[in-house]
Amino acid sequence: MRTTRDLRRSGLATAAAVLPLALAAATAAAAASGISVSTSGSEVTVTTRACRSVDGGFGSASLLSAGQSDFSQGRQMSLSGTSAGQSAVWSGVGAGTYTVIVLCQDGQTAGTQAVRVSAPSTPPPSPSPSVASTSSTTSASAAPPLPPTAAPTRGVSAGLGGTATDHSTATTVVGGTLVTTAVVSTAWFLRRRSEPQRL
Repeated sequence: MRTTRDLRRSGLATAAAVLPLALAAATAAAAASGISVSTSGSEVTVTTRACRSVDGGFGSASLLSAGQSDFSQGRQMSLSGTSAGQSAVWSGVGAGTYTVIVLCQDGQTAGTQAVRVSAPSTPPPSPSPSVASTSSTTSASAAPPLPPTAAPTRGVSAGLGGTATDHSTATTVVGGTLVTTAVVSTAWFLRRRSEPQRL
């Protein structure tokens, strides 16, 4: 009697093997884009090593804001540097999400990357003394300075993805054991279900 292997049985093993490969491919694709974008306050900098000098120039980079999709629509800057590395800098960039595209002088795209520029943090305004004058006396009064607000050190305790609870190692081990048990039980159930029923 000939038996055929049910492909559903190997689905879990295949998924377990493919997931690390997919994550590695995504990481390699990000590294292969050929550009690196960084922000500092309202300044965006792009660097690349992918462009070679053609007719004395390396190419240009474009900073596209939301709603812009073409290289020519963005704020364009010429790449400057040497054959070892080129860069372009945009100053006075407002808060938001932008796309940076680098186009080499030879017409090749060195890479495209999204970048988020945060709103600048402004210090609280210093209280200015108010002067109230009366007919015979002058008094100056100032509002007391506000204490600095401390940032949470262990996360935010609201919403999805934030927590202020520090779980112990035992909690993590128990959670991992429960997940493993659930996966093994599901695989066992599906395997038993796919076997022919014997009378």
